Amino acid sequence: MIACYDYVKSHIVQVITLALFILLPVSFTHATLQGSPTPDQSGKNIQPAPLPQLNYSRDDAYTGMTIVRSLERYHYSRKKLDDVLSAKILDKYLSTIDPAKNLFTQKDIKEFEQVKYWLDNSLERGNLNPGYVIFNIYLQRSMQRLQYIKNLIPGWKKRFNFTQTDFISLDRDNDPWPETMADLKTLWYRELKNDILTRKLDGVAPDEITTLLEKRYHNRQTRLVQIDEKDVFSSYMNAVTMSFDPHTQYFPPRASEDFDIQMSLSLEGIGAVLQTEDEYTKVVRLITAGPADKSGRLKPGDKIMGVGQGLKGEIQDTVGWRIDEVVKLIRGPRNTIVRLEIIPADKKGAQHAQIIVIKRDEVKLEEQAARKRLKTIIQGNTPYKIGIIELPTFYLDFKSYQEGKKDYRSTTRDVLKLIKELKKENIDGLVMDLRDNGGGSLQEVNDLTGLFIKEGPTVQIRSRNGDMSQMDDPDPAIQYRGPLMVMINRMSASASEIFAGAIKDYHRGVIVGTQTFGKGTVQAMQSLGSGQLKLTSAKFYRISGKSTQNHGVLPDIEFPPLYNSNEIGESALDNALPWDRSPHAEYRAFRDMAPILPLLQKKHHQRIAHNPDFKYLNEKFQRNTEMFKIKALSLNEAERKNQTAQLDKEELDMENRYRTAKGLAPIESVAALKEQWDAEEKNNDDNDWEKKDLLLVETTHLMADFIAISRARGYKW
Repeated sequence: MIACYDYVKSHIVQVITLALFILLPVSFTHATLQGSPTPDQSGKNIQPAPLPQLNYSRDDAYTGMTIVRSLERYHYSRKKLDDVLSAKILDKYLSTIDPAKNLFTQKDIKEFEQVKYWLDNSLERGNLNPGYVIFNIYLQRSMQRLQYIKNLIPGWKKRFNFTQTDFISLDRDNDPWPETMADLKTLWYRELKNDILTRKLDGVAPDEITTLLEKRYHNRQTRLVQIDEKDVFSSYMNAVTMSFDPHTQYFPPRASEDFDIQMSLSLEGIGAVLQTEDEYTKVVRLITAGPADKSGRLKPGDKIMGVGQGLKGEIQDTVGWRIDEVVKLIRGPRNTIVRLEIIPADKKGAQHAQIIVIKRDEVKLEEQAARKRLKTIIQGNTPYKIGIIELPTFYLDFKSYQEGKKDYRSTTRDVLKLIKELKKENIDGLVMDLRDNGGGSLQEVNDLTGLFIKEGPTVQIRSRNGDMSQMDDPDPAIQYRGPLMVMINRMSASASEIFAGAIKDYHRGVIVGTQTFGKGTVQAMQSLGSGQLKLTSAKFYRISGKSTQNHGVLPDIEFPPLYNSNEIGESALDNALPWDRSPHAEYRAFRDMAPILPLLQKKHHQRIAHNPDFKYLNEKFQRNTEMFKIKALSLNEAERKNQTAQLDKEELDMENRYRTAKGLAPIESVAALKEQWDAEEKNNDDNDWEKKDLLLVETTHLMADFIAISRARGYKW
C-alpha cells in the first residue's frame, strides 16, 4: 500500500528548527568572540552568562553522512550536494537563525560567505564542527542581546522618551543587515521600547511592566543555556534537508516520538499541529473536531507567545523556546484549561496579542471520521434534499487492515455507509466537504474516487527516475451517480487535492471554494540510528497531466478567501518544488460540464451580490490584507494611541455595517465587541452550523441550482 504523507504529517514539525546555523571554519575571527564584554548605552560592560560549548559526537557525524547520502540517492529532485546547494544551505541558515536581522552585522555576513561553497565538502566528510562553532557564536550573540535588553529594563521610566518620533520595523525580511554593533543595539533598544509601550497602552502598571519584562528576559537566557548538542544537530540537519524541499525533514528521537503520537490521533491536548518559525511556535493546522477547532478562536498561522495553565495561571513566555518544551506546556489531562497568548495570523506584532482559552480533550480517530448532514433547500417552490458528507482526513486503520480484520475502519468504507444512508433519505444531490482536509492515505483517495466514477485512473505518480505509474479504480460499479459538489479551501492538501482534481478532470462534479494548498509530493520515512528522515520521493499528477504542486486545484465557483495565500500554502514555503505537468492518462469524462458552469457562476453572483455575510467576508479579508502591509509601528505614544484608535474604529465600523445589514443592534465599542465574541464562543453549538457556516449554506444553494439546471437540460444521472 502506498502512503501519501499528507500536509498534516509533513508539518507535524516536532523538528527543532529553533536555530539553523551557519557553517564556518573554526579559524575565523568569530570563533574567539565569546567572553568579549560589550558596553551598553549606560557605559556598563555586559558579561554574558556562562554558556555551554557544544560539540558533536561520532554518532552524529555518521548520522549526518547517512542523511546526506540518502538525500543525494533518493530525493525526488535528484539534486547533488554541490556548490549551488551549499550556497542555498547558507542562505537557509541565515534566514532562519536571524530572520529579524537583529543578531548579525554586515561584517558577520561577509565572513560567513567565505564558506559559501565549502559546506557541501564538509558535510560529505561528516565534519560537523563548523556548524557547532557557529552555533556557539549564535549563543554568544543572542546572550549579548538578551543581557543588553535586560540591563535597560530597571531604569526604563527615565531612559525611554515616548514623545520622540521613532518607529520599529515589523518586517525586516527585505531590510539590509545592520552595518555595525551600534546599529544592532539600536534595534534591540527599539525592541524593548516597543514591548514597554505595548504594555503601557494595555494599562499595565509601570512596576508590573518592569517585573514582567525582567522575568521574561531572564527566562529567555535560561532557555538559551539549556540548548544542547542534539538541538544543534537537528537544526543543522534540517538546514540541509529543507534546502532540498520544505517537506524533507530530519526528526530527532524525541520528535519522532511526537510524530507517532500525532499519527495515532489519540493525544490529549488541543488538537493543533505546530512548528517553529523564527522564535515563535506557529500553528500549522488544526485537527478537525479537536478542542482548538471547536473553540473557533485558534487559526492556522497564529503564533504562540505564551502558555498559561487554568483560568488564572500565569502566562509563561515561550518566545525562543524549543518546540517540544512548548508542546509539553500545551498538552495536559482532558477537561483542564490551557490559555494561549497568540499573535493572530492576520496581524503583525505583539501589540495585537490576544489570549484565548481552550479546554483540553482527547482527539480520537472517531472524531476524525466522516460524518453526514441533511439539508433541505427550497428554491422556486421546489424542495431539494441535499446530503453533506464532511471528511476531515483520509484515514485508514492500517494495523487492523494488515491483521486481516474484516471490520477495519477506513475513509471509503465509512463514506460508502453514509452514502447508502443518504440515498435512503432520497437525496437530490451530494456535497463532499474537504475543507481543511490535510490529506492522508493515497490508497484511500483512490478508493474513494472510485465510488463516484465507473472505472479508470485516479492519479499519476512520477518516481525519482522519471518512471510514471498510475492508480486505478478497477470496479465498474458507481456507488453514487447523482449531482456532486466538492468543497475545498487553502487548507485542503495532498490527498484531498487528488480527489478534487480527479472529480474535476472527469467532469464528475463541480468544485467550489478557494484554491487548495498545492502539495503535490509524496514522502517516505527512513529510520536512522538516531531519529528518522522524511524524504520527498515522488510527485503526483492529476489524470489530466496537471500537477497540483504549488498551483493546487482551482475551484469552478470561487468563494471569498479565508487565508492569505502569501502566508499559507506550498507557494509560501521556501524551496518548494516547481509546478510542471506530465502526459495525460487515458480516461473518459463523465459528461461535459462546460455549459453548466457559467450558469452556476451567474446564479452564485446574483445571490451573493447583496448578501451581507459575503460582503462582510470580503471586506474583512481586504482589511486584513491591508493591515498585513503595515511595515512599521510608531514608538511615539500619542501617535500609537491614534493609530490604534483608528484601527479599532475601522474594525468597529465594519462590524456594525454587517450588524445593521443583518438587522442587529450596533456594538458601541471594541471592548463590547470582544465580549460579544467571547459570549458566542461559550455558546458554540456544532448543531447550529447553518448560522455559522455561510459557505456551506451557499454550497447547498448552488447544489439546488445545479440540480435544477441539470433537470432542465434533461441530464440523466
